Amino acid sequence: MNFPYFLAKRIAVSGQRTFSKLIVRVAIGAIALGVAAMMLSIAVLKGFKGEVTAKQRGFFGDIMLNTYDLNTSFEQAPFRLSPADIQELKSIPGVSDLRYYATKPGIINVNDEVEGVLFKGIDAQYDQRFLADVLVAGSSLDFADSIKANGQILISQHTANRLQLHVGDDFIMYFVQEPVRKRKFEIAGIYHTGVEELDKTYVVGALPLIRRLNNWEDDEVGGYEISIADFDGLYEVTAEVQDKLPIEVDAVNVRDQLPEIFQWLDLLDVNTVIILVLMMVVAVVNMVSALLITILERTSMIGVLKALGYTDGGIRKVFLYHAAYLVGLGLLLGNVLGIGLYAFQHNTRYFKLDEASYYVSYIPVSITTLEVVLLNMGVAAIALAVLLVPSYLISRISPVKAIQFR
Repeated sequence: MNFPYFLAKRIAVSGQRTFSKLIVRVAIGAIALGVAAMMLSIAVLKGFKGEVTAKQRGFFGDIMLNTYDLNTSFEQAPFRLSPADIQELKSIPGVSDLRYYATKPGIINVNDEVEGVLFKGIDAQYDQRFLADVLVAGSSLDFADSIKANGQILISQHTANRLQLHVGDDFIMYFVQEPVRKRKFEIAGIYHTGVEELDKTYVVGALPLIRRLNNWEDDEVGGYEISIADFDGLYEVTAEVQDKLPIEVDAVNVRDQLPEIFQWLDLLDVNTVIILVLMMVVAVVNMVSALLITILERTSMIGVLKALGYTDGGIRKVFLYHAAYLVGLGLLLGNVLGIGLYAFQHNTRYFKLDEASYYVSYIPVSITTLEVVLLNMGVAAIALAVLLVPSYLISRISPVKAIQFR
């Protein structure tokens, strides 16, 4: 029979408490709130970073290939990779997709308004799943009819609102070159990424049109976009890609292309660490207080056990088992609260954000079962390890004085 466990169970379940009742409840509540706060902090950080990162990756790819060019204009220098080069790039571990594109500056003139945009040309082989996900009206470009596709365009909701345009409307776009060329487009769809820099700048159309305007060959492009399976290995894959490229082609990953956004996201990690540490400190301090008060409350019982010959180590186990029960109860309540709020936000998106400042209109959350399990194990391990210190107070209690203590 495990006597320390039996005695701890009697104290926890049926033991009479006097002045320790309130502090024990406060300690359990502190652990519950701390666990819930830590769980939601991880979920919000991971969800927010994932959502913002996904928008940049979806529009630009993970790694962009362009020729070295000192020209700072939006007009790209054409180039081509050989089929052997493309196949070699696709064979790199971690590379999941390779597509090509080109950009060309243009000016939209409609409804007595003028708007400068950057026309991004794609073709039938381009993966349009991201564009389809961010559409708020209309549909993606249809390349089944190449002639029709050259006259279709996707514009952002920001541009549509500013120019008072809707799906099915048409307008004239002037392309900045010598001589100036103009084309008529019909709006196939309207997208909204929530990233102001993208929505203000880009429209999406057909790559063959840019080739014709620039007098490029049929296989020439402005750049290539590479997607990878694991974003954590971005720099390693970028280095491998660069090693396999011709000397005149440069590989730039999305983190280096958009450093301000990703440096801002990295700073959020510091905030989360601070929250985790503060919540852990609050929970542990309350648990230490609860254990000390419980020991003081049970001083007479400790004296009787010592008088009967029970060891300090055995008595210490009684109170550690009791502390483990309180920690476990706090973890249970914290998980119920944290997972409940997580599920509520994940399914309803009730809590909102200022999209102009945070790139998303709601608080995104994301957490895995493994992360929840590791969080609980970490909190339990740290709390019980710290509680070993006050439990050594038992060895300083004199049996004679303890029995007289009432």
